[in-house]
Amino acid sequence: RKQATEYSTSSSDDEFESKPLLTHKAKKALRRRRKLEKETKQLIKQEELKRLHKAQAVQRQLEELEERQRALEIFGVKLERELRGESDSGTKDETQMLHEWFELVLEKNKLMRYESELLIIAQELELEDHQSRLEQKLREKMAIDGKSK
Repeated sequence: RKQATEYSTSSSDDEFESKPLLTHKAKKALRRRRKLEKETKQLIKQEELKRLHKAQAVQRQLEELEERQRALEIFGVKLERELRGESDSGTKDETQMLHEWFELVLEKNKLMRYESELLIIAQELELEDHQSRLEQKLREKMAIDGKSK
């Protein structure tokens, strides 16, 4: 009996000693988890800012592109009138005007391709932003306790 009592006492002492150790481990794990969550939030914020800056740059480029296309359109209309003989400027010869007109068409096509690329980049940024929001929702759902799930 005495040995059984000592055995049960010693095992209960071990339990009491291990509980503070578990709480210390739990606290350490909780701190580590909070630190990881904080770092993750900072990374998400940095990525969001990068996408915002990139989106602003794309928007500026699209606006500049639109202004350039308008200027080319105005110049093209003027050049077409000269080619048809509707304007009074007879100083340029027809081959030079045709050459300018073809260069204008090439420039306009180049700008249209560039605009398409910018629109694709803008769409890509929107999709990345949407993905980031979905990942954040998933992290929030995963953080819910098992009993609540």
